[in-house]
Amino acid sequence: MTHSQIDPIPKIMDWERAGRWRARYSGRLVFTNGVFDLLHPGHVDVLLAARREGDALLVGVNSDASVKRLKGPTRPVRTLAERSYVLAALAMVDAVVAFEQDTPLELILHLRPDVLVKGGDYTVDTIVGAREVRGWGGEVTVVPLTAGQSTTSIIERLRGSR
Repeated sequence: MTHSQIDPIPKIMDWERAGRWRARYSGRLVFTNGVFDLLHPGHVDVLLAARREGDALLVGVNSDASVKRLKGPTRPVRTLAERSYVLAALAMVDAVVAFEQDTPLELILHLRPDVLVKGGDYTVDTIVGAREVRGWGGEVTVVPLTAGQSTTSIIERLRGSR
């Protein structure tokens, strides 16, 4: 691997750059998204399964403001920059793009992935963007959750709540 293939910084993209990258990309693009606050084995399992669905994996990451709205005032634990950097450093991740909205729908519509992947706490009917991705001929995949792995439970353990 060359330095440019392992350096996480070039993999972190804004919407405009990600759109240009997508337009040039002819392979099968997989999209998944989340907070990825404290990366754990469950996250790795979903990311690996997602990457196996195509030729490149783009990960949408909730902005800090979005996380606060969705998870409460004590989250995120890590900043968007930190979360994006850690994700981009993973070999199975080809691109990381932040989104300010509470759902990734606008980003999904912008990038038009071939495959949409989410973890098993979702069903195809509850995955944001599933209808749209299927509408343009794409696929939607649900990856089983890794037992005993959740950021919330990790935070509770660290705080001595459990």
